[in-house]
Amino acid sequence: MGTKINNIRRQTPSDGILLTSWLEKSGLSRSEISDYTESGWLQRVATGVYTFVGDNPTVYGILASYQSQGTISYHIGAASALELKGFSHYVAMGKPAAVIFSPIRPRLPKWLNSAELDMRIVEVSTKIFGEVGVEQMEYNGRQLTLAAPERAIMECLLLSPTQYNLMDVYYLMEMLTSLRSGLVQQLLENCTSVKVKRMFLYMAEKAGHRWFVKLDLSKISLGSGTRSYSKGGVKNAKYDIVIPKELADYE
Repeated sequence: MGTKINNIRRQTPSDGILLTSWLEKSGLSRSEISDYTESGWLQRVATGVYTFVGDNPTVYGILASYQSQGTISYHIGAASALELKGFSHYVAMGKPAAVIFSPIRPRLPKWLNSAELDMRIVEVSTKIFGEVGVEQMEYNGRQLTLAAPERAIMECLLLSPTQYNLMDVYYLMEMLTSLRSGLVQQLLENCTSVKVKRMFLYMAEKAGHRWFVKLDLSKISLGSGTRSYSKGGVKNAKYDIVIPKELADYE
């Protein structure tokens, strides 16, 4: 019995969780799981979810565990995905947010939103991009699903100004000098949000990125009519948008 739990311990990073179904596949019976819980090896954190006593699960560690041990639909998106890829221009005050995109059904496990973790979870459901621009990343020996930078910056625009200030999104855009123009083109053609498409193109052109000139704007539908994204802002005639004066004047 001791050999079983020690083998599982060696396979389990201290930032992760253990699902009952996976423990059973790893050779533990329900009674053994109960015994290890009573003897202080394991602790139950939610229905069907355990950790080793003394471990410190994190949001990303938990998502990686769900991905490796079971089935869960999600991807880390927006600025959270960009940060994991090394793009970040400021340190958030207070507890940082993990922006997680999930389907309307099934949603993320409910216990995650009430657990005391290292990050607060902002769960988003949207179909405006389809499945384009989602990729895998190695994280502590496991895999995480996250938005590629090309999609992540568009997700930032989708969530602005509620979740992100437009100036902060532009600072991130300035860093994205090596986006893949083919993937950007595909995302923009698939995207159903006029706001995202117009603001993305405006910011990309303003930043002077080389990949911008490779885009075929004739294939991207931008809708019609002026769209305002800032009360009392400045109008940009080319993209027919009203934007914050701070952004318009920024050089």
